[in-house]
Parts: sequence; structure tokens; C-alpha cells
Amino acid sequence: MFSRLYLHIPWCLAKCGYCAFSSRRGTTADLAGTVELLLTEMELAVRRFPATEPLASLYLGGGTPSLLAPDQVGRLLERSRLLWGHHLSLESTLEANPGTVSAERLAGFRAAGITRLSLGAQSFDDNDLTLLGRVHDARQTGEAMSAARAAGFDSVGLDLICGLPGQAPAEWRRQLGMALDLLPDHLSIYSLTIEEGTPFSRRYPAGTAELPDDDLVAAMLEEADTMLTAAGFDHYELANYAKPGKRSEHNCGYWRREGCLGLGPSAHSLLLDGWGVRCCNPSDHDEWAALLRSGSWAAGEETRLSREEARAETMFLGLRLSDGIGLDWFEQRFGERLEVVWREPLQRLYQAGLLRCEAGRLHLTRRGMLLSNRVFVEFL
Repeated sequence: MFSRLYLHIPWCLAKCGYCAFSSRRGTTADLAGTVELLLTEMELAVRRFPATEPLASLYLGGGTPSLLAPDQVGRLLERSRLLWGHHLSLESTLEANPGTVSAERLAGFRAAGITRLSLGAQSFDDNDLTLLGRVHDARQTGEAMSAARAAGFDSVGLDLICGLPGQAPAEWRRQLGMALDLLPDHLSIYSLTIEEGTPFSRRYPAGTAELPDDDLVAAMLEEADTMLTAAGFDHYELANYAKPGKRSEHNCGYWRREGCLGLGPSAHSLLLDGWGVRCCNPSDHDEWAALLRSGSWAAGEETRLSREEARAETMFLGLRLSDGIGLDWFEQRFGERLEVVWREPLQRLYQAGLLRCEAGRLHLTRRGMLLSNRVFVEFL
């Protein structure tokens, strides 16, 4: 039913002003309590979803998972191995804030079984980092990268945000150059999104002149594409670039609709039974914790997808990847030709220059990547 496991760690040193994820400030005791609850949730999960295949990937996200001690990370990985098994080439990723790691901790994470590190750099301008509410500075990102290499990590990624208040194209190019100077294996490039209910939504209401307009943000994303592909990165997904062999296979599994079990507050699951079953845990940590302490399964009502829903998900998730969607594969999966099912939408998107079909595979064009929401809505 699944070959991928996601564990959500909701605790941070401070809540960033733009963040809408399920996270909040926590203590050492909070972290320890969450680890114990995740171990409990694993035991409950395996009763419902016993092992059918070893895990291909495991991802610790948050929040700030790098606040965990290496031995806590090791306990989570070991319990998952005992319950479901690990593939020999298991990819295990830890999200890390550069201000929360040291050479010793990174070496400990590597020894615990983490194979891939995702560093939330976000910016190399200390003023921007203060504005965003980050707890690290640009110097610490460089130090974290060096320490990660010394610890034996050969797959390290950086996250960057463009479209920040007052950000100009020249400054964005400088940010990209500083990121490339650190020789990462992977880069995730996001544009700032003002999420409802966050401090940024009050500070930067719609239409504020402080934020770059949509055209300028699009130009920044195009600049990133130009610079990173010139540096040897493969633009393999809308927001993600990787050196050869360094893609995030866990996230690729999401976009290919491979089964994933999500544990922890707010975690989502897709279980491969029929056309797929989706469920998610409560976003509120205390509600999630209370359910587990009572011995109850934390996920709410399961939604069993119809064939039509699975077909639509296949389109708007699969097209995120540069690999696109194989026409013959689609027919084998759904018993009908993609180009027949979606004939009219495809014609509109071809004519708009947003989609292309080459060698039996459907892909977004470069323009389609920038206007992906316009593409995806055609398949809903």
C-alpha cells in the first residue's frame, strides 16, 4: 500500500512569519514527547498497514527536525526498519535549519542512518533572514554545508525563496550565485507565498507595493532556471533542481502517486488500495497527541478516490515532473488513451504553448512550468 514514510516534527525555535505549516515553538521535552508519540503511531499503523514491501524512502520534515538529537532520529529509523523493512538503497532525508546543526550533530545524524540533508537556507542576505524570522544567518549556512560534507553527506540540498519584499533581480542573481558557490547537490526554488492567517498576511496585504509583482517574480524564476541549468542542474520538477543522480526520490514518489504513509500532526497519506485512499492527521498537535494516548488511530476519515479522481491526480501531479507522463503507461493504468480522454484540454494547452508531446510522453513546456496552475486546472 505504500513504500514511503513521512514523519512530521512540528517544533521550531521560533515560528517564521511566512510559515503556514503545522509548527510552533517547542522545548526539549516537547521534542522527546513527540518522538515517543511517533513510535506509538508507528505501532498502531503497522496493525492497519502491515509490511508488503520495504520502505524506499523516509523523510523527516517539519517544523525543524534537526532539533532532534541524533539518537532520537536513530530510534525513529530503527523502529521503521523493524516494522516495515528498509530497501537496501533507502533514501532518508532530514530537513535542517542551518542555525541548529553542528559538526558533531551532523556526524550523529549520518551515523543514525540519514543519507540526505535538506538545508533551509532561504536567503544569503542577513536582513532578509531577519525579516523572514529565521534563527540563522548566511554565515551559518556555509558552515552547515561544510560540516555536512565533513560528516560524509554526499547529497545536500538548499532551499531558496525569491520574491521577497523589496528584492530586485540583481540581488536575486547574487543569491543564486552564493548558493552555487557552496556546491549543493540539489536546490529548491520557491517564490514567497503570502498564506492566510500568517503574520505576513497582515504585514503584506494584497496589492502592497513592497512585494515584487507577478511578472518580476516570474522573471526571477526564469533567471534561476537559466543559471542553474547552465551550472549542470536538471530542472526535474517545478520548484526543484538536482545534479545527476541527486533528485529527491521521496518527493518524486508524491508526484508519481506512489503510496506514502504520513505520521505526525498534519501528516497526509496516500495508500494504494484500489484507485487510492487519502487521509490526514489533525493539524493540532495536542489533538493528535490525545488520540494516540487514548490508543486511537489519529488519521481522520479516509477518502476513497474514484477512478476519475485518480486519473485527474495523475495528470496534475505527474506533469510537475520534467519526465512528464507516458501515453502508453496511462493507457495501461486506466485502460484508455490520455489523448482521447483529455482531447479538448490538450488542444487548448498545445495552442497556448504550455504543453508538448515528444517520444510518447506529455510534458510541460518551459512557459508551462511558469504557468502550471493554468495547465492543472484543465484536468480538474
